[in-house]
Amino acid sequence: MPDVNWLAVIAAAASSFVLGGLWYGPLFGKAWQKAAGVTDEQIKTSNTGVIFGGSFALALVQAGVFAMFLGPKPALGFATAAGFAAGLCWVAAAFGIVYLFERRPLAHGLINGGYNTLAFTLIGAVLGLWH
Repeated sequence: MPDVNWLAVIAAAASSFVLGGLWYGPLFGKAWQKAAGVTDEQIKTSNTGVIFGGSFALALVQAGVFAMFLGPKPALGFATAAGFAAGLCWVAAAFGIVYLFERRPLAHGLINGGYNTLAFTLIGAVLGLWH
């Protein structure tokens, strides 16, 4: 079993979850809805338990695997920079490739890619601080 601080993983996942609430809420919620083609009616009738529960479970997976990638007790600077690089160069770039083929709006890629870049940066920072 990898040497992972699971409390740090939970805190890191929670930090990205809170960021998501702000990012897809007051900051870019309406712009994301438009770019993604999600209507107010779809949001009103969605199963929020599944969406939020599933999102937090996936945030735990992200933070847990990233903690394993970083190794035990990563330095703050390294963990934060690695989080930024993972978010921008792996996740956002992967979205970019898919969105180009799906012909999605640039705004959609910038919103989702930006969130993931900041989320992984934050995950790395939390993991780096908690050593």
